[in-house]
Amino acid sequence: MEPIQINHLAVLVAALSTFLLGGLWWSPVLFEKAWKEENRFTDEMLRQGNMAKIFGLAFVFSLIMSYNLAYFLGDPGIKAGTGALYGFFTGFGWVSMAIFIIGLFERKSWRYMLINGGYMVVAFTIMGLILGAWK
Repeated sequence: MEPIQINHLAVLVAALSTFLLGGLWWSPVLFEKAWKEENRFTDEMLRQGNMAKIFGLAFVFSLIMSYNLAYFLGDPGIKAGTGALYGFFTGFGWVSMAIFIIGLFERKSWRYMLINGGYMVVAFTIMGLILGAWK
């Protein structure tokens, strides 16, 4: 068995991709209005958050997710397509199903779970694509 190979720059770019996707996902173009309605957020409530803390921790968590996925995709034989497929399976089979389970017990709507679970499926698919392609 060959040792796992991690491209640390690819891990960083994959983590940053979650921010780019999040900027689009929760924008007025896609799901901002529905997400705010499902969480009963107002613009005033959202402005009250400590954005430096939220974005800083979100980046740390994204970096941890990216490194974790990179370890699963560390085999040199894994390329872009396989990385994207494994990323999809991770986002769908693990992360979004965990969101759905928690959402059921918290009495969240299907719309809420699909918005958040869908984001994670797409985010992990993109991270897997980047990590698989950039060895």
